[in-house]
Amino acid sequence: MADGAELAADKHVRYIVTVEKKDSFESLVMEHIRLNGAYWGLTTLDLLHKLHAVDAAEVVDWIMSCYHPESGGFGGNVGHDPHVLYTLSAVQVLCLFDRLDVLDVDKVADYVAGLQNEDGSFSGDIWGEVDTRFSYIALCTLSLLHRLHRIDMQKAVDFVVSCKNLDGGFGAMPGGESHAGQIFCCVGALAIAGSLHHIDRDLLGWWLCERQCKDGGLNGRPEKLADVCYSWWVLSSLIMIDRVHWIDKEKLTKFILNCQDKENGGISDRPDNAVDIYHTYFGVAGLSLMEYPGVKPMDPAYALPLDVVNRIFLRK
Repeated sequence: MADGAELAADKHVRYIVTVEKKDSFESLVMEHIRLNGAYWGLTTLDLLHKLHAVDAAEVVDWIMSCYHPESGGFGGNVGHDPHVLYTLSAVQVLCLFDRLDVLDVDKVADYVAGLQNEDGSFSGDIWGEVDTRFSYIALCTLSLLHRLHRIDMQKAVDFVVSCKNLDGGFGAMPGGESHAGQIFCCVGALAIAGSLHHIDRDLLGWWLCERQCKDGGLNGRPEKLADVCYSWWVLSSLIMIDRVHWIDKEKLTKFILNCQDKENGGISDRPDNAVDIYHTYFGVAGLSLMEYPGVKPMDPAYALPLDVVNRIFLRK
């Protein structure tokens, strides 16, 4: 790196292990999405080869205490209502620890499959909000559980394709504005469904590459500031459509490294802002996608370390 910045991996590990403790301010703010936070933090530890810094049995017990045996879904924390968002995070964390055996897989799969609507879309929970994020989440969860056959796949794909825009991108629903986060969800869903042929790779690749700002970082939509989290949403999408070489990786790497708190660990959305677990995860994940030394490679569609994904799919 030209300016000598490098990844402060040990500091980030210490930061994550501290945040996961109950009494920090950040864990208070994240109370309602603690399961997502666990996924971000623990996946980062695994990418940095430090998953052993936490007690696996303790984590698995806590995750199962967020489970709703009557519905088959997981809540964001103990005593919270089930939602597909947290159900995927629970499944992903159990994958990290190779502990899917603690699940009633068919019950969880029934919960997710039961949220598919007549038009192929998915609701996030019983209240019925529809969003392409939930299509991705449902397909990702069911695929990790080897239960994709539980849904109408053709309808699921058709719905995602119906959210494609003239600029090559995708929105949250048909007619919704293209946004890098939603694009990741739609490209990821189509990748898992084996249906990437529906994407105009050059058109979408161009839109995504245009997200790189002068400072090297990526934004989520035109005219917005760069934000570390888009390092993941944009890069993973570009990798899935084979256009990642259109990005200036060196400038993006430098941008991410400049968002680190080098003293106390953690990564922020942009330089000199307060760090949080979300941007720490997406910063390290972005570096992983750019093959940064010392960081494990990640699977762009499943948002898990490659060795974890291989273990799940090559074992069966």
